[in-house]
Amino acid sequence: MSDISKNQIANGGAPSTEPSSNRTETNRANAQHSTGPRTDAGKQRSSLNALRHGLTGHTIVLPSDDLVAYERHCKEVHDQYRPKNKMEVLLAQMLADLAWRLNRITALEANMLTLGINEHSDSVDTENHQTHSALAMAKAFHQQSRDLANLSMYEQRLSARFHKTLKQLQDLQAARIDREKLDMYSAARILQMHKNKKVPYNPVEDGFVFSNAEIETYIERRDRENQALRAAS
Repeated sequence: MSDISKNQIANGGAPSTEPSSNRTETNRANAQHSTGPRTDAGKQRSSLNALRHGLTGHTIVLPSDDLVAYERHCKEVHDQYRPKNKMEVLLAQMLADLAWRLNRITALEANMLTLGINEHSDSVDTENHQTHSALAMAKAFHQQSRDLANLSMYEQRLSARFHKTLKQLQDLQAARIDREKLDMYSAARILQMHKNKKVPYNPVEDGFVFSNAEIETYIERRDRENQALRAAS
């Protein structure tokens, strides 16, 4: 359909005399005056849509989140796993973000049910407080069953990604630790040889990332462990 025929339909069959550029500006102006959903139900659906987008999108910290709490949460995760290279840092941050999003789902589910109970409270006619709460929750769950099912689906997906990321981080760190042990064993033997010859030694020349002080500490601890084993036998 041509632009002319579309304009005629929009104007009851009469051709539009408004230039295209003016119509574009008018549409933009009308959009600026839009106030979004007006009813409580509409606002609730809009809010849930935004939260659903936040659960599946790339934005980790939503406007309703506490940025300070998020940063503290990330620091605690990094302090626990102590990543030492770029890939470990990346996986540790992914782990922190996934845990943050999982916690958000738990809070969101509780808030949705609480809101639903409050909305259905007046529709339940019983004097028993526990029965009243149970029936109101049942109505809330029935009304929001689709949204709750979506939350459960997102939670399962995030949980699977969390455990996969955790395993990747643990495997990567275990492999690094094994390499470091072998490297430290070799570095200690080479340093001991240089000390016996009274020749200075720079571990960097052999590709080691340890300092002489770290190697010395390893040697001293190894010697004390050997002494402890001999004393025990």
